[in-house]
Amino acid sequence: MEIFHCLYFRILLTFTFIVAVVVATNPYSEALLSLKSELIDDSNSLDDWSVPPGGPTGERVQACSWSGVRCNNNSTVVIALDLSMKNLGGELSGKQFSVFTELVDLNFSYNSFSGQLPVGIFNLTNLKILDISRNNFSGQFPEGISGLRNLVVLDAFSNSFSGPLPVEVSQLDYLKILNLAGSYFDGPIPSKYGSFKSLEFIHLAGNFLGGTIPPELGQLKTVTHMEIGYNSYEGSVPWQLSNMSELQYLDIASANLSGPIPKQVSNLTKLESLFLFRNQLAGSVPWEFGKIVPLASLDLSDNHLSGPIPESFAELKNLKLLSLMYNEMNGTVPQGIGQLPSLETFLIWNNFFSGSLPRDLGRNLKLKWVDVSTNNFIGSIPPDICAGGLVKLILFSNNFTGKLSPSISNCSSLVRLRIEDNSFSGEIPLKFSQLPDITYVDLSGNKFSGGIPTDISQASNLRYFNISNNPGLGGMIPAKTWSSPLLQNFSASACNISGNLPPFHSCKSVSVIELHTNNLAGSVPGSVSDCQALRKMDLAFNKFTGHIPEDLASLPGLSVLDLSHNNFSGPIPAKFGASSSLVLLNVSFNDISGSIPSNNVFRLMGSNAYEGNPKLCGAPLKPCSASIAIFGGKGTRKLTWVLLLCAGLVVLIVASILGIFYIRRGSKGQWKMVSFSGIPRFTANDVLRSFSSTESMEAVPAESSSVCKAVLPTGITVSVKKIELETKRMKKATEFMTRLGVARHKNLIRLLGFCYNKKLAYVLHDYQPNGNLAEKISLKRDWMAKYKLVIGIARGLCFLHHDCYPAIPHGDLKLSNILFDENMEPHLAEFGFKYLVEMTKGSSPATISMRETGELNSAIKEELCMDTYKFGEIVLEILTNGRLANAGGSIQSKPKEVLLREIYGANQTGSADAMQEEIKLVFEVALLCMRSRPSDRPSMEDALKLLSGVKSEVN
Repeated sequence: MEIFHCLYFRILLTFTFIVAVVVATNPYSEALLSLKSELIDDSNSLDDWSVPPGGPTGERVQACSWSGVRCNNNSTVVIALDLSMKNLGGELSGKQFSVFTELVDLNFSYNSFSGQLPVGIFNLTNLKILDISRNNFSGQFPEGISGLRNLVVLDAFSNSFSGPLPVEVSQLDYLKILNLAGSYFDGPIPSKYGSFKSLEFIHLAGNFLGGTIPPELGQLKTVTHMEIGYNSYEGSVPWQLSNMSELQYLDIASANLSGPIPKQVSNLTKLESLFLFRNQLAGSVPWEFGKIVPLASLDLSDNHLSGPIPESFAELKNLKLLSLMYNEMNGTVPQGIGQLPSLETFLIWNNFFSGSLPRDLGRNLKLKWVDVSTNNFIGSIPPDICAGGLVKLILFSNNFTGKLSPSISNCSSLVRLRIEDNSFSGEIPLKFSQLPDITYVDLSGNKFSGGIPTDISQASNLRYFNISNNPGLGGMIPAKTWSSPLLQNFSASACNISGNLPPFHSCKSVSVIELHTNNLAGSVPGSVSDCQALRKMDLAFNKFTGHIPEDLASLPGLSVLDLSHNNFSGPIPAKFGASSSLVLLNVSFNDISGSIPSNNVFRLMGSNAYEGNPKLCGAPLKPCSASIAIFGGKGTRKLTWVLLLCAGLVVLIVASILGIFYIRRGSKGQWKMVSFSGIPRFTANDVLRSFSSTESMEAVPAESSSVCKAVLPTGITVSVKKIELETKRMKKATEFMTRLGVARHKNLIRLLGFCYNKKLAYVLHDYQPNGNLAEKISLKRDWMAKYKLVIGIARGLCFLHHDCYPAIPHGDLKLSNILFDENMEPHLAEFGFKYLVEMTKGSSPATISMRETGELNSAIKEELCMDTYKFGEIVLEILTNGRLANAGGSIQSKPKEVLLREIYGANQTGSADAMQEEIKLVFEVALLCMRSRPSDRPSMEDALKLLSGVKSEVN
């Protein structure tokens, strides 16, 4: 019976195949089924491409009912094939296209096709639209496209083509849209590209094009839109481009252009958008630009332009965006700028402008974003600046004076307010209850008075608040400050604030509290234990009293605690010794008494952390007296002396024995052990034996790799880094390893200790079971997971740069040095090891030290800047699931909009998705970190602030 069933099944299969072949005799259906057989269709998008039993009837083409296929009115001829956005892949042979002689529209966009573009496509002589954009076609663009005499649209955007641009396309008389952007084309733009007869849109940006921009492009009298930036040209902007009389949109950004901006550009009287940012352009902005009446967007930022903003800009009544930031411009802002009726975005930061802002700025009811920071402006804020619903007001690092405009207090649309480092005075008029969207407020470094607004807790979205360095502020900390639901950073140092600390109830999100140099008194409330996210608390230079709360020691992420220069009394809570995150504890100049707990954590802080406490003793201060150490009281002097003499005798005997032992065995290189907090004390022999059960104290573990895994005697698994040493540099190397061991943060790998002899050191750190980011970069993560990953890396790096004294550059930031714990929390590994290795070879840059002035040396500053650059690259890799590896070249060669579209696609965001704005902000921070000039990159502290403003709360 089984044989019969098997035979029946085979006969049925054969019959079905014969029927399918017979009924698919229509050449269109046959060709499409052949095409389907070449495709990878993981989503089964072409499931309906099949011929049902019975086959087609009459002359009608069965394929006309298939998805993506369009036929003429009587369904006898296929005239269009649209396979866009169907998640298809594979390489196309093109042999099927000869059938489709009447095809006018072919769309393969938004798929994953690869390999050479099939030349068979060029036999479709009636084709008017060819869209192969957003695929992975590679190799040189094939010859033969000049055969598509009727072609109107050629869109090959975002592929992997290489070699020269196809010159043949210039022979297509009817071509209106040419998009070859976002590939790897190289060489110059062909001069024949100036001979198109009907072209309206040309996009060549984001390739590897070079040479000079051909002046022949000026002959394109029909082009309205031209993007040729994000390449690396030579020379300047050809003045002949001013002959493109129909041009409305011109983008030659990030193209390595130099020289002045031709004043003839003003002849483009239909121009609406001009983007020349991120070049090397010099000279002044042409006064003639004021004649380009339709101009709505002008971005000349990140160049070397000088001189003033032309007064003629007051005539640009349609101007919405004016960006001149990152130049060397000076002079005053023309009053006419404030009267521009359409202005929405005004960005002129990092120049040398002076004088006052135009009084009418904002009166047009359209202004949304103003950034004039890092200039030399004086005067007050224009009174109507918020009249149109201002979202961002950035004025920091100027010389503004006077009171804040009352209109700001009613600016309910405001999200970001930064006016630090000015000379504003008077009371702070902000009414937080009327600022529902405010997330970031920095008023530091001014002359405000009248205290902190009492309704600060009603700012439901506030994450960052800084009022520090306003010495006349006074007042008290408002009672419900800590209950602001999303508050993460609260800084109010050097403000002459008095009173007590309010209770810390509902302090769930606060991570930084800085209140040093005030007149605060009383005790620290025990409710501080509610601040589970707290990482830094600075209460130095106040008048606090009482004991140091043990609750502080229980906070899991606390890394910096400065209680110096107060009146705290009692002992140091021993619970701090169990902290795995504490890096800086400073209790100097108080009334602390007793002995310093014996844990390594306390000794590693150094004596400066405890000085100024006469009743405090123990390492690293002077030893406690025997009576205190043994009896805890006065004791008997005779017994004390006897015990001291006995102890001294024992020490002498032990030292003699050890000396003899060392002399006998010194030539073999005796191993020593330094343990940090986090593991029980082991001998070097314990560690060495963990490599192999037969290992002896003199043996060197035979590890070929520089990093290996070991199991300590208690069963703890650790990772071990092997470093070769030189005897003459041993001291510096071990001191630096000790510094690295003190660096504790939730996003850093915890160093546990090291053992060493005259030639080798083994550094022990936590073993992380979930691998590294290099192994997992291509994994698909939701946006929240990616954001948490970026924030975790930023926090670890920020700690090294800003909370370690002196700063520690990571030196080797890359995907494989970002490890994951059991909760997939990122931890930076191998931080500082680059310099440790260089130190052992005598080539470390100034041994990562401070100058006498307290400033970092220039070599270390460069390394910190390089860390920031590498961080930007890693962020882009995370955003693109690893596609943008070593992204420095990619961001220079592709337009920002192109990269963003790719990133949106990688994160599966919808066109109206609110997630897109968050991704865009993170992307822009990455670009800032990767700026070509190191001095233009933000510090990691600033980068973290910018990133922290993207989402409300990250654990």
